[in-house]
Amino acid sequence: MSTTTTTLHSAKSPVPLLYRRHSSGQIRNLASVSSSLLPAFGTVVGEGSLQLNKFVIAPYDRRYRWWQAFLVVLVVYSAWSSPFELAFKKVATDSLLPVDLVVDAFFGIDIVLTFFVAYLDKSTYLLVDDHKKIAMRYVKHLWFPMDVASTLPFQVIYQIFTGKRHYGQVFGFLNLLRLWRLRRVSELFSRLEKDTRFSYFWTRYAKLICVTLFAVHSAGCFYYWLATHHHVADDTWIGSLIPNFEDRSVWLGYTYSMYWSIVTLTTVGYGDLHAVNTGEKIFNMLYMLFNIGLTAYLIGNMTNLIVHSAVRTFAMRDAINEILRYASKNRLPESLKDQMLAHVTLKFKTAELQQEEVLEDLPKAIRSSIAQHLFRKTVESAYLFKGVSEDFIVQLVPEMKAEYFPPKVDIIIQNEISTDFYIIVSGAVDVITYKNGMEQFLSKTGPPDMFGEIGVIFNVPQPFTVRTRRLSQVIRISHHNFKQLLQPFNEDGKIMLSNFLQHLKGLKKEELEEIPLVTEFLGDLRTEDTAAVEELEHHAADEEARRTSTAYTFSDVLPTRIIIHGHHPNEKLTEGESPGKLIHLPDTIEDLLRLAEKRLGKRGTAILMADGSQVEDLNTLRENDHLYIL
Repeated sequence: MSTTTTTLHSAKSPVPLLYRRHSSGQIRNLASVSSSLLPAFGTVVGEGSLQLNKFVIAPYDRRYRWWQAFLVVLVVYSAWSSPFELAFKKVATDSLLPVDLVVDAFFGIDIVLTFFVAYLDKSTYLLVDDHKKIAMRYVKHLWFPMDVASTLPFQVIYQIFTGKRHYGQVFGFLNLLRLWRLRRVSELFSRLEKDTRFSYFWTRYAKLICVTLFAVHSAGCFYYWLATHHHVADDTWIGSLIPNFEDRSVWLGYTYSMYWSIVTLTTVGYGDLHAVNTGEKIFNMLYMLFNIGLTAYLIGNMTNLIVHSAVRTFAMRDAINEILRYASKNRLPESLKDQMLAHVTLKFKTAELQQEEVLEDLPKAIRSSIAQHLFRKTVESAYLFKGVSEDFIVQLVPEMKAEYFPPKVDIIIQNEISTDFYIIVSGAVDVITYKNGMEQFLSKTGPPDMFGEIGVIFNVPQPFTVRTRRLSQVIRISHHNFKQLLQPFNEDGKIMLSNFLQHLKGLKKEELEEIPLVTEFLGDLRTEDTAAVEELEHHAADEEARRTSTAYTFSDVLPTRIIIHGHHPNEKLTEGESPGKLIHLPDTIEDLLRLAEKRLGKRGTAILMADGSQVEDLNTLRENDHLYIL
């Protein structure tokens, strides 16, 4: 039992730290959470705050993060002072020595704190807060000896033990161990590059500037150090211009050093400062070789940043050029080519608004919530969905897809196969028909009107061409998805049928003339088919029919249409006799005979198919079947 308890205390899931970014409070921005917080699969995570062992610091504690940020500022000082003190030893033993001691003291405190900071076991992704394990991990790691070596003030220790000040160069090189602290800056930039609160471009740009400045500063300081340690001072790159340069101002020597380093890095090379002795020439060659790699690194990174920001522009121009070549090769008319160009241009301009690309990798629940926020009001405003249930709307909205269309572009073409219908979100469209090869304007529609639904519902080719008047956004749903969604919603299907019938009655005469099927359908409803409509309403209110229905598709919402005749199928029609009457198929044979009496003017007793067989079950009939009433 004790072993189990120790294990539970020493290895704890890091996920509760999402709720305890520091000792008391909550995490403010999930974008700053490290990916290392992810637990292993199967890890049991509680909802409460994680309680660490006494005197153990959480690595994501807010106060500890601020401490780490403060140390990064001190690292910047160390990166500047270490090469500078090597070159200008007087500064290292006088004015900068107290500052170095204070900085080293802070890093000494950090070494002590590290023994109390919990760590994440990379094999189990559990947070380890056992003091012994934390200490052993740190001591065995390379970081511990390097942290100690870069923190010890060797020059002060030597003075304490010997009572003398030592100005030898060995202490200058030992101070270069402080450059080990630069790893903290590298880790900082790595975190900033992954943090979405900061611009990736400017973070990378700042990193490149820091690398360049450090390279220039270090090279200039070491080049000055070479001059100070040459046996003949005048036989150096700076001594040949400034006699007794070592006795001059420190900042004068530093200015000359930085000047030489920058003009060499930028390959300008005015020739006023040049290598004189062999050691300087060798260093110059090494530095210029290093500059080749550094320049390639800088140019490569800057090129990637710039190209990344312009990659969409390149893609758009390539797509436009491809369209122009295609249109020219196939001799497409100018109007069609303009539509193609407008569509591609709009596609790239609205790419960041296209939810398909944005939502592609998101969980279904998030995609559904976004769709509800974007499209729900528009869908509820469309005439077809007025009065339908909340459940149906919730199911329907996530299936909607948004599209943008530029002006003067055909969204639907007359007589094309019906696959989708649309709801206008913004903009406006024209409804157009073609007569004798000429365009004829029928109507103008805008938000939240629908188009394309007549062809979809009647399952016929689209009766009109629909063309945008200006930039328009629409949402669409496919006929197949709509039918599948409607299957379990019987009552909603009947509500939409009623809405659809009312919409057809409100169409303009010019539009109805272009849809003979709808015209005949509405004519039947207005004159002699009143009984069928009443029967349909009665069926919509029949609770028993709703409970016993097992397969309810959109084709069931719109009644099956059949053609009835008042003669035997083998009899030929006489001249002037009606070829038949189009009616809605009622629910029972008795209702069919009663409706036929109204339409044909005679009472029948038998119903035959075209092959002479007698109809006994109306459920076997299909759309546009011919029935003969005898």
